[in-house]
Amino acid sequence: MTTSSTDTKLSRVSLEIDGAVATIMLRNPSVNVIDIRMMEELAQVLAELEAQTKISVIVICGEGRAFSAGVDVAAHTPDKVEEMLSKFHGLIRALVASKKITIATVHGLCLGGGAELAMVCDLVYTSEQAEWAFPEIKLGCYPPVACTALAALVGQKRAAEMILTGRSISGREAAEIRLATRAVPEMQLSSAVAAGVGQLLHLSPAALAVAKEACYAWDAMHFDKGLARAEKIYFEDLMKTSDAQEGIRAFLERRPPKWRGE
Repeated sequence: MTTSSTDTKLSRVSLEIDGAVATIMLRNPSVNVIDIRMMEELAQVLAELEAQTKISVIVICGEGRAFSAGVDVAAHTPDKVEEMLSKFHGLIRALVASKKITIATVHGLCLGGGAELAMVCDLVYTSEQAEWAFPEIKLGCYPPVACTALAALVGQKRAAEMILTGRSISGREAAEIRLATRAVPEMQLSSAVAAGVGQLLHLSPAALAVAKEACYAWDAMHFDKGLARAEKIYFEDLMKTSDAQEGIRAFLERRPPKWRGE
């Protein structure tokens, strides 16, 4: 039996439940930018699903032509950045701590905070043509979640390259460097996810939850401390630089930034 959310308070995401599988769709046309409202709705939906014992798998996908182009750049201004990071990192921590098996289904753009959201899911299926990147450095910023956890997935040198240059990679390369679980042609993405979900549904939800906890036992000890440290550096060091503020202003004003190196 499939049920869809009728919660009229949800405007940035939708929820569909089919047996033990919950599908959350990001819905902020045209490229599913993650604004404060979406963060709040995602946190709300995840909390509700976590309390439902019948749900064992959560699939996260994006509506339209993208998974997500990342966190709203306008939310990076000095007057909003603390609230934005607090809510976004609260969402990331909720995903990491979830006892459900989380699956990201990636197509189109998967950038910045969108890529961070996908990378902390347990399994990531991506189309080969998807575009992955952490482009924050081009705005004079950096991605705290990626700085904390990306190296554990892809190795220090590849993580440094992606974070420090902001270069884009395809979904195929994302799978090759282990940022994604598997890359398939876009037409096969839905069936690949369905097959993966089908395997999980034959297994014990209780055993899956405990096995997931054990899998991350070592990294979990470091993730919270690492993210807290990355946040502290963001607020106390990065946001005090004129370049960080210039990068955001330049993006919003649609002009090239004028870096001062301070």
